[in-house]
Amino acid sequence: MLKIPAGAVAPVAPERPESHTIHGIERIDPYAWLRAGNWQEMFHDTALLDPAIRDYLEAENAYQEQVLQPTAALRERLIAEMRGRIKEDDSSVPAADGPFAYGISYQTGAEYPRFIRTPRDGGTEEILLDVQHEAGARSYFSLGTATHAPDHARLAWSYDDKGSEFYTIAVRDLATGSDDVVRIGETGGDATWSAGSDGFFYTRMNASHRPDKLYYHQLGSPAEADRLVFEETDAGFFMNAGETQSRAFVTIDLHDHETSEVWLIPAGDPQAAPRLVAPRETGVEYSVDEAGGVLYILTNAGGAKDFKIVTAPADAPGRDGWTDLVPHEPGRLILSNFVLKRHLVWLERRDGLPRIVVHRLADGVQHSVAFDEEAYALGLSGTYEFDTTTIRFSYSSLTTPAQTFEYDVESRQRRLLKTQEVPSGHNPADYVTRRVMAPAADGELVPVSLLYRRDTPLDGSAPCLLYGYGAYGITIPASFNSNALSLVDRGFVWAIAHIRGGKDKGFAWYEQGRREFKENTFTDFIAAARHLVAEGYTAHDRIVAHGGSAGGMLMGALANIAPDAFGGIVAAVPFVDVLNTMLDDTLPLTPPEWPEWGNPIASQADYARIAAYSPYDNVGALDYPPILALAGLTDPRVTYWEPAKWVARLRKLKTGERPVLLKTNMDAGHAGASGRFARLEETALVYAFALAVTGRES
Repeated sequence: MLKIPAGAVAPVAPERPESHTIHGIERIDPYAWLRAGNWQEMFHDTALLDPAIRDYLEAENAYQEQVLQPTAALRERLIAEMRGRIKEDDSSVPAADGPFAYGISYQTGAEYPRFIRTPRDGGTEEILLDVQHEAGARSYFSLGTATHAPDHARLAWSYDDKGSEFYTIAVRDLATGSDDVVRIGETGGDATWSAGSDGFFYTRMNASHRPDKLYYHQLGSPAEADRLVFEETDAGFFMNAGETQSRAFVTIDLHDHETSEVWLIPAGDPQAAPRLVAPRETGVEYSVDEAGGVLYILTNAGGAKDFKIVTAPADAPGRDGWTDLVPHEPGRLILSNFVLKRHLVWLERRDGLPRIVVHRLADGVQHSVAFDEEAYALGLSGTYEFDTTTIRFSYSSLTTPAQTFEYDVESRQRRLLKTQEVPSGHNPADYVTRRVMAPAADGELVPVSLLYRRDTPLDGSAPCLLYGYGAYGITIPASFNSNALSLVDRGFVWAIAHIRGGKDKGFAWYEQGRREFKENTFTDFIAAARHLVAEGYTAHDRIVAHGGSAGGMLMGALANIAPDAFGGIVAAVPFVDVLNTMLDDTLPLTPPEWPEWGNPIASQADYARIAAYSPYDNVGALDYPPILALAGLTDPRVTYWEPAKWVARLRKLKTGERPVLLKTNMDAGHAGASGRFARLEETALVYAFALAVTGRES
């Protein structure tokens, strides 16, 4: 069991109380000083961090290392195991586009991939971009995009070397392999080429880390001369640029978590003024694709809660002209779609499981692609090309490694292109995948996906890692995770709770887990834990709860609501200071997040509701289970001070002797370490913690 070693002394954060009053309510925040006043500048240069804050974070890192030092050898074994399941010289199956086929490959030992292409029908491989080379000795390096121009002569690529998600765009001449001297900084990382391949559209970030301006860069001109194409003035909306499958239009997508607006620019005329498809209307979402002068629009307009697909003329796209093509069907959630020249393809979810549907445009004939396992993940990869009948999709389950299929939507023939290799060996027959239904307090049934070894005793003795997220309508797929085998092979039950706040059971499942119904997310997760105990899969003192980002907020809420239901909690980049963050409209995500959580500045009711569950604000004199919190110094999504403040308050108020640990990655942001092997160190830390608190360290 995890114990605090003799001589290990936890840091004590100084209290420097700050008073905040809103709606006539005063709150005292003793650890507000941990929020760097110069966070915008610090995200660009971490040397600017206040030394007092740095010292505290480093002290927490040292304490975490001291407490978990007995697991050092275990972590090394875990890393070796997980690395042994990675095919180090792995590569994708190149995807055709015109005269070439594009893909990625890895060299043995490399943290980062190479972008490659071959002649369409096979031949000598050409390395377009070696990300390992570009990263050099930098401790963090994340690729944003690598997008070839329509004429295949250039590559626009972007990178973030701090973890702050400010991307720099470079343009590579693929004939010479050299980059243009012009580099464009402070971007969102996207690049969408004009049809003429002589320039591209991109978004630029403002000082509050929001992409609010769309620019056009003409090749051969300085970045300072880039033309402002569009500006979003509402701080609650994000912007990104894309293109239709036909490549006829560049799309400007503006959105928050419940409302969207799309503008179109002819890709062949980048100087043209953007044309509005339909004005934003609160609560109405839509996305746009195009074929043959017709727009295919995925939308929830007109009460289509689980979405429908409508058509409209591209030259008259207004909502008055929308005509249903795929009508709304309650309980059938359409997740995404794209249009080929002769077929409409979409991904939908029924009864919690995904399937692909193909609709022939000429006559409306439809068919679907589905699988038979109890729980699985299905990904619709699409294609570079438009005039084709061939698409790709991926399939995996908790027991089945990822498979990539090529599928002919006309002949209905599927061809297996690639199966994920597990070099150290993997026999799916040794494992069991299950989906069980946990009864929630209000009678709803919460799906829980399970993975365990066939020989694991189901008598309550097995430890369990129970993962949850439950926000933004995001569904956590029941996909293959080779890392998880390091726990499962040590007797763990690996579980995913598909709680409200996601869209696992349709859009209503999402609605019932946000804003005024947010507590359903927490009670669903607790219900999942209690059901697993009742059914003999595990026991409460053997359950390690795990979640990250908004799922980390879930972890913080659970710790306050039901600390006795869990043997340990892992909260990765946890959104635990919800009230303070939603009250700070200078932070990158705050205005766009109000539709998800509520606006406590404008609404006293929202204030009261958030205050009632915000993990940081509800820490009390409780006997908390062991807690491990993970943070990233340059994280723009969940700023480092949220877990830092939370840990400080937990340690101040908790009653028990069990450890509360904080690990801040001083060289990374929200996603943690950037390299594929470096990430294993963080995973090993989490797993070692889970093994230690459940007494399975050996």
